[in-house]
This record gives sequence, C-alpha cells and structure tokens, in this order.
Amino acid sequence: MTIFDDLAAEQDRLEDILGGLDETRWTSPSGAAGWTVADVVLHLAQSEEGVLASVTGAGRELRPAGDLSVDEAMDQRVRQERTSPAEVFRRWRQARVAAVAALRSADPGRTLAWVETPMKPATLATTRLAEHWAHGLDITGPLGVGFPDTDRLRHIAWLAHRTLPYALAVTGEPAHPVSCELTAPDGTSVWRYGPADAESSIAGPAGAFCRVAARRLDPAESGLRTAGPYGAAALGVLRTYAA
Repeated sequence: MTIFDDLAAEQDRLEDILGGLDETRWTSPSGAAGWTVADVVLHLAQSEEGVLASVTGAGRELRPAGDLSVDEAMDQRVRQERTSPAEVFRRWRQARVAAVAALRSADPGRTLAWVETPMKPATLATTRLAEHWAHGLDITGPLGVGFPDTDRLRHIAWLAHRTLPYALAVTGEPAHPVSCELTAPDGTSVWRYGPADAESSIAGPAGAFCRVAARRLDPAESGLRTAGPYGAAALGVLRTYAA
C-alpha cells in the first residue's frame, strides 16, 4: 500500500460515515470550534481543491492573502462558501477523488506549493491523510460515531516526528534529536522514529501521539512518557502541520 492508497482509504472511511448522516447531524456542532459538521467537510473540500490547484496550476491555492493567519483565512473561506450539506458532500467527494489522482500522477521529485511550506507529492498526501483523520475525529466525536484507530496512523506519526525540528524552531526551541517508540493500534507492533541513541525520547500509544500532534489531546493527559532534556519540550510542540 502506498501513501496515496492509504489516503484514499481514510477518505473512503469518512465518506461512508458522512453518507449515513441526516441533515440534522450535518448541521450539528463539530469538534472544531465554531464549525458544524458541514463546515468541516467544506473546509476539507476547499483544501482538496487547493491540492489540485497546486499540482495542476488550475484553481485557487490555499495560501492566505494579506495579514490573515492560516486559521483565519480558512475560517473566512468556509464562512463565505457555506451551502447545503448535499452540495458540500458532493463538492468534497469530487475534490478528494481529483486530488488523489493528481498526487498519484505528479512527478514524485517535484516540490509543490502548499500553504506555508512546499512539499513533494508523497509528503503532501501524508498531510492530507493527517488532516482528514483529525477532522474525522472532529466529526465523529460529537456524534458518538465509532472511529477506531488504524495502522494508517503510522504515516501521521512519521509526519509529526519529521516536523519536530520546524515545530521547535517556531517556538524558539533549538532542534535536538528525539526518538519515538510508539505502540501501534494493534497493541503489539512498535513504530520507531528518530535515532535510537537520542538523549531525548517520547514513548507510548501511537493514537495518543497522533492526537497530541493534531491538537486534539492535551500532552499532559495523553499518557505519553518523555525522557531526556528535550523530550517534554518536543511533546509540547508536536504537530502535523506547518503554520
């Protein structure tokens, strides 16, 4: 399975869930502050359209204009383009299929423009998987819909670890090697990232690690263990995005 296959699989799972919602649930509050479930899906549609624009050069990219932050720009765009749940669902389904197809066919060595940081197609696909998963939590949590962790979290964990130097730099912390030893959702497999001899480390469940990185779980409540001079600082800035 490639990252593109796993991205499509994560989106398939979300589509199955969304297809079973009635309008009342579509318009109910999500876990994303100020957004309904439909707003979250609209944001995902807009983001996937941004992927297509980045790969093909056709359409509107996501980089914010003026003095707006990324979050402010995304919120403004959602508010400007709100429409019926049926239209939002159609738009997202169309955009997500086109975006995955474009990423699959893109030159793997080509750097694509993306919000704050240019990325190669496989890395951009990983960020899209991470965002769909995180917003899947925002949708399913308030609705009480099952959304179990899968081994696709390995991509998100890799991304969070890979982004650590950037995250530390943004907060003024010096970059230092940090190793991660994470228990996979199957409860037995272990995923390892970073140099084994790093002084600092983070260990524990991969699901908790990914939720902290997605800002869906407080590090202090995650049950993750840190060690060494920079383990706690790394856990505090963990993220799956560049902003």
